[in-house]
Amino acid sequence: MKLLIVPVTPFMQNCSVLICEQTGQAAAIDPGGDLDRIEAALQGQGARLEKVFLTHGHIDHCGQSAEFARRHGVPLEGPHRDDKFWIDQLPAQGVKFGFARLEAFEPDRWLIEGDTVSFGAQTLEVRHCPGHTPGHVVFFHAPSRLAIVGDVLFQGSIGRTDFPRGDFDTLIRSITGRLWPLGDDVAFVPGHGPMSTFGEERQSNPFVGDDALRA
Repeated sequence: MKLLIVPVTPFMQNCSVLICEQTGQAAAIDPGGDLDRIEAALQGQGARLEKVFLTHGHIDHCGQSAEFARRHGVPLEGPHRDDKFWIDQLPAQGVKFGFARLEAFEPDRWLIEGDTVSFGAQTLEVRHCPGHTPGHVVFFHAPSRLAIVGDVLFQGSIGRTDFPRGDFDTLIRSITGRLWPLGDDVAFVPGHGPMSTFGEERQSNPFVGDDALRA
């Protein structure tokens, strides 16, 4: 499986484009905006979009995702239903932040803990990781030891919890209970900024590293 990271929107949100090298089919995770840039990444690889997946309902991650799925005639899956209230606010959020006209939408499939999603010959496991938002999910590709974590975890930091229905303790439990058990060797793509590994964050992250939690 091939990974392309395409920064989109003024928030420089990492849209992850996953390509199944066996079939040439692709999935776009969090295509929140700058759709032509994502389109160019797909065309540059000769890949065909099969699915759109969402980690959570914030504007930079999902604002134009329904348009992108409709443009390609493909299903949109995720996040967890508990983020519906964020998706319902997209039109107002778009005006607030100066985005092009945005629409609220209903995904083709809401996701829950233990679900799987697929494209091409690839399968991703779904982890429900609330805290940043109540319906945030993470996608894990076991064969390549890769996780797409949205705004749950960053290199050297964690997601904000001061948004409506965010909760710091819940976020810490999500990270330690649902991400760390996947293994220190797992590399992850955060919603913003550079990649890291779970092992590196357990060693040095000042919010959720092992030493920080013991303290």
